[in-house]
Amino acid sequence: MLDMSSTPRPLDRRPVYEQVADELLELILSGQLPPGSVLPPERELSERFGVGRTTIREALRALQTKGLVVATGPTSPLCVVAADKLATDPLRDTFVYLLRLGRVPLDDLIGLRAALEGAGALQAATRDRRPDLTAARDQIAFMRAAGRDLKAFDVADIRFHLEIVRASGNEALTLVMLAVRDSLSKALLSRLEALTDPSSMLQRLIAEHEAILQAVIDGDGEAAQHLTREHLRRYYSMPSP
Repeated sequence: MLDMSSTPRPLDRRPVYEQVADELLELILSGQLPPGSVLPPERELSERFGVGRTTIREALRALQTKGLVVATGPTSPLCVVAADKLATDPLRDTFVYLLRLGRVPLDDLIGLRAALEGAGALQAATRDRRPDLTAARDQIAFMRAAGRDLKAFDVADIRFHLEIVRASGNEALTLVMLAVRDSLSKALLSRLEALTDPSSMLQRLIAEHEAILQAVIDGDGEAAQHLTREHLRRYYSMPSP
């Protein structure tokens, strides 16, 4: 006999397309639709979930809006986004929203970035297994080759910091650092673009990157952490446009 005294499960009164979108998200997160995979055609999805194609299209549109699936071309099938974007984009957007709503001051995000990257540099320098820092060294060469091309310099700068934190071996730290850094990207580039003559500043930044890299290579975790934090503090202390 049915026990009517037990608490019933709440009915899901959301639109059907939202429920289908959640089921598709679960397939992505469970690995049944891994990053980079092509989604089945609308017909197959319609049969699987027992709903019309219009509902499937609405569900897919909701996933596209969230950046979870993308189309590589006008007539190409939808694909699940790469794992790093799947992990970092929603977190980055959260930081951006909080910043724009005034819930999190810019200085707090800058401090969080300095703390995260300082910790990453410390861990990279003190790991038992020495990390491969070739990619980080290459980014410094790209910074030199960029000359006065600020956007090219910025790309190399991003990749340098990413490679240092990746060298820590802490994937969670890397993902959060990327999200925080991306939320600050406009503030970063605008400071460089506001300089009348950025040459001396770019040379100083290159020298600071070299010092951070050398500290990691030398296994000096305390110096690597300190240099990273000071590097970011000085950078963000430049007057904003």
